[in-house]
Amino acid sequence: MAGDCDMDEMELIEEYKWLHRHPELGRQEYETTVRLKGILRENGIRLLETGLDTGAIAAIGTDGGPVVGLRCDIDALPVREETGLPYASENDGVMHACGHDFHAACMLGAALFLKEREKQLRGMVKVIFQPAEENGDGGRSVVATGLLDDVKMFYAGHTYPWLEPGTLGIRPGPVMAGADRFIIRLTGRGSHAAHPELSVDVIPAVAALVQSLQVIVSRMVSPFESAVVSVTGIRAGRTWNVIPEEAVLEGTVRTLVPTVRDSIQEQLERIAEGTARAYGCRADCDYRRGPDPVINDDAACGRAAKLAKGMGFCVVQQEPVMSSEDFSEYLSIAPGAFIRVGTGGGVDAHTPKYTVNPAALYPAAQFFAALAEAELTHQDR
Repeated sequence: MAGDCDMDEMELIEEYKWLHRHPELGRQEYETTVRLKGILRENGIRLLETGLDTGAIAAIGTDGGPVVGLRCDIDALPVREETGLPYASENDGVMHACGHDFHAACMLGAALFLKEREKQLRGMVKVIFQPAEENGDGGRSVVATGLLDDVKMFYAGHTYPWLEPGTLGIRPGPVMAGADRFIIRLTGRGSHAAHPELSVDVIPAVAALVQSLQVIVSRMVSPFESAVVSVTGIRAGRTWNVIPEEAVLEGTVRTLVPTVRDSIQEQLERIAEGTARAYGCRADCDYRRGPDPVINDDAACGRAAKLAKGMGFCVVQQEPVMSSEDFSEYLSIAPGAFIRVGTGGGVDAHTPKYTVNPAALYPAAQFFAALAEAELTHQDR
């Protein structure tokens, strides 16, 4: 980068490596925040007062025109790194295993690019360095500040190991699932294991319920829709010769369409209560909604794809995935697009060997800066 913001490609990659070496869990991104804010301030970029302990919002451009948001996340995961990289995590048991170090460096680079062209911008770009995405509530806390209420369009990027550098996945419509958690508590009557006739046994009720929940996707959701119902934990009993009084079953529901989400919640609660009743037990369902599905705006995707192709990127229609992303919180304010950035590696995220190719970083920063500037021009018409 030339001009007032003197950071070239290798320097940006070094910032990415620093972030990778210093991962911090959600709500604990103190060093990360200090590092990012320091670079932004050094380059004359204005920081908005969020009132949050971690994360930042940078404002570049002029007041009075349209506002566009670029969002990245900055938190890491409780994963012990096994990549063997020379810049591997120095925080044992914590790792950037989902590319948030890349995201933060990318949007840092985009902010510096935009600062160089600040006088030419037809409005303002707010660059959001969001904490606690993995917690599922970081986006909500940033939105709650009210500092983004004037944004007309949001864009975000995410590393993708199954696309090579130089490739972007851009797709209109649903691209990431809504993520909900359910906890079902079954209550019966305990007894000595030698006298099951004196009990109301929750164990066969749990077994039946696990099987019954599988019919939600196979028989109650259209084959043309996507949904996941996964039971991920069962807790019951503490010893071999006692029939327990209580069992707890928990899991997750993933959906791409709001109406399917509503229907699955209703069916899950009905099946839990009916199955428990059939075994003489009581079921208490605690259904907790997490981030909404990420649904990309058609027009925003069209403009992003056209720009990307003009900049020499290969653009593909990335298939939707059933993992979640709280970028949907921003889409409750204004439309936007969540874009996959090819980073190679071929190893799935949230695993100890997850890596990205740093060669994808600088072009991605250039793209998001150009995208924000182009969006301002479009919104100003």
